[in-house]
Amino acid sequence: MPAAGIRGVSAALGEMDRVSIFTTDRAAARFAPFLDGATLFGFELLPTSGPGRMVDEPAWAFVDWVLDELSGLEMCRRLRADPRVRGAHLTMVLERNDGEDRRRSLMAGADDYAVGPLDRQTILSRVLALHASARLHNPASLIIAGDLQVNAAGEQARWRGRLIPLRPNEFRLLRFLTQNPNRVLSRQELVDALGKAGQPDCLRTVDVWMKRLRFGLRSVDAARLLRTVHGRGYVLDLP
Repeated sequence: MPAAGIRGVSAALGEMDRVSIFTTDRAAARFAPFLDGATLFGFELLPTSGPGRMVDEPAWAFVDWVLDELSGLEMCRRLRADPRVRGAHLTMVLERNDGEDRRRSLMAGADDYAVGPLDRQTILSRVLALHASARLHNPASLIIAGDLQVNAAGEQARWRGRLIPLRPNEFRLLRFLTQNPNRVLSRQELVDALGKAGQPDCLRTVDVWMKRLRFGLRSVDAARLLRTVHGRGYVLDLP
C-alpha cells in the first residue's frame, strides 16, 4: 500500500474495524497492511515476550516452528497463557509437512498449521477466509438453550452464568453444536463447519478439539452435555 494510502487509512482508523496479524517472522511483520471494505488487516511483529500492548481487536498469530530464544511449541503455550492474546487464532508455521510436528503443534495449543515460508498473499488468504467464515450467514448474536448461552458476537459461552474457557476453534465447535442440538454430527460435518475442509489430518484433529471443548465444559460442571457416539461422531445433549 502506498505511503499516502497508509496515511489515509491511519486517519480513518476511528471509523473502521481493525484485525491484527501477529507474526514471529520479522520480514512478514513488515508486510503492507490490507484494507478490506471497512476492515484493516495489519501485520505486527510478535516477540517471544508477547505483544507489547493491549489487544482489543480480533487477532491472528503465526508462530514459526524454530525461534531464536525458544521453540515455537513453547511460544504457543505462552501465548495461550497470555490474557492479551489467549483467544487469538494461532497458526504454527512448520518447516516441513510432518505428521508428528502437526500433532505436537495442536497439542501445544495451535488452532492449525501451515508449511512455511508464508508470503503476504498466503497469510491474508488464510486470515480472510476464516474471518469471513466466522461471520457467514450472520448467526444469531445470542443463542440460549436452557442454562447454556452462546454469544456469537462476543465469542463467549456461559453455563449457568459461568464463563466457559474456550479457544477459537472450540468456541466455534460449541456454537455449531448448539445450533444443531440432539443430533449426531460426524467428524466431516464438524470439519466443514469450521472451514477446515481440505486440510490434511483434520478428521483426526477433531478429536483434539473435542477434548479441549470437553475440558472447558468440565470446568463449569457441564461435561455431560457433550456425548461421543462411537463410530459416528458427537452430539450435544440439550433439553
